[in-house]
Amino acid sequence: MIGKGTSIAHTGTSIDYGWNQEKGAEVVFSQHLAGENPKEITEEFRLVQEENTRCQKNTLSFVLSPTREDGRNLTKAQLREMTQRFIKEMQLKERQAIAFVHRDKAHTHVHLYVNRIGFDGKTYNDSFIGKRSQLAAESVAKEMGLTTVKEVQLEKELDSIKVRLEIKDIHHKVMESDRPRTLDSYIKVMQERNVEVIPTINRANKLQGFRFQYEGHNFKASEVHRSMSGGRIMAQLSRNKGIAKPKEIGKSVQLLGKTVELGTNLATGIAKNIIKKTIKKAIDTGIGI
Repeated sequence: MIGKGTSIAHTGTSIDYGWNQEKGAEVVFSQHLAGENPKEITEEFRLVQEENTRCQKNTLSFVLSPTREDGRNLTKAQLREMTQRFIKEMQLKERQAIAFVHRDKAHTHVHLYVNRIGFDGKTYNDSFIGKRSQLAAESVAKEMGLTTVKEVQLEKELDSIKVRLEIKDIHHKVMESDRPRTLDSYIKVMQERNVEVIPTINRANKLQGFRFQYEGHNFKASEVHRSMSGGRIMAQLSRNKGIAKPKEIGKSVQLLGKTVELGTNLATGIAKNIIKKTIKKAIDTGIGI
């Protein structure tokens, strides 16, 4: 579950949004309030806020977002409990508050509005309210057995690693078995294996690198693996064509029927990789350079 929080000045507009029936809004929590519509609730907030007119951002706005799977399974009673626990964690039990659940999207979430001005006229300290909201939501998620932000981040990272390894494996198999000699043929063979290779063209219309798209993920070539930088990929294609010297590399490449000039960094990267491979081969075979 993710928690976000901030201080706002537009109380009426926000509560009106929270109660929006078009979004399937439903009140899941209310404390120290008697109003039955946005106008009445806003007026009750205003009466207390008049005790401290110096504070301009006099309402606290929070969004509590369980994961999609958790959100689908949470009942109204559980959403109420979740909100109550969050309010307790943020030490807001003695302030006017109202919360609405929105189920208009696949992602169920709760909008919580709390009067920043207490019945004693004192202002709630909103320092680091965003970070404190995150920590409070994390604590509530653990208490209720919901998925925490850290768990979501870990799951995403593990999935990202898995996909990057799969792309790297497909790339190496293509280079070893198909040995493409041109960029177009490399892109085509990778596409046949469900990996989309997206050339990155800069404003000067020069090729500067690649991105890989696979199973809903999109990575820069170097993010997949350092062995898959644009310079190394192009150098390998050049070697497949029998090019073994940097001076034999052209300044442009054929890409989807068009001639595209190589970016300076990419051209330098290709040259460096060809030189490294040439030196390594010479050392391995014992040939002097």
